[in-house]
Amino acid sequence: MIDHEKIEQAVRLFLEGIGEDVLREGLIDTPDRIARMCEELYGGMEEDAEVHLSKTFSVDSSEMVIERDITFYSTCEHHILPFYGKAHIAYIPDGKVVGLSKLARTVEVFARRLQLQEQLTGQIADALMEYMQPKGALVMVEAEHMCMTMRGIKKPGSRTVTMAKRGVFESDPALEERFFRLLNAGALR
Repeated sequence: MIDHEKIEQAVRLFLEGIGEDVLREGLIDTPDRIARMCEELYGGMEEDAEVHLSKTFSVDSSEMVIERDITFYSTCEHHILPFYGKAHIAYIPDGKVVGLSKLARTVEVFARRLQLQEQLTGQIADALMEYMQPKGALVMVEAEHMCMTMRGIKKPGSRTVTMAKRGVFESDPALEERFFRLLNAGALR
């Protein structure tokens, strides 16, 4: 649970620590604004992907389902700076599918936490396997990290790509190849 008061105290100390006057007109309400922002940005800590992935629909098909270009915003747990990008999800149903919006909501559950991209990718794939129980899942995440673009090495435009394969995607390279063909075909449109 997010503690509004502790966040406000921490922001005041931070502002003092960088030499700011916390009573300056432009900063007087900043601690409250930051605390409210934290409720929005880190609300995934109090959410469970099961809520989104447990409502399924029966299907006869076991054809690959792909939802691509799911925009997300997250925060790097090492530098408390944003990283953002797109998630692409594929799964092979085993008698049931989930509403497409539920895949995007699942990305949000895990993105709205202090995160590592590698961890985010695996958490999404694991949640799909646990709650939907498909034959397999593949999650690919592409993101730009502000800790690399605005500080440190300062390389804007660089993107990190991570992938997590579960179930049949681990044992059948043809499925992964098909995923990339379909993903790239969609990029050309």
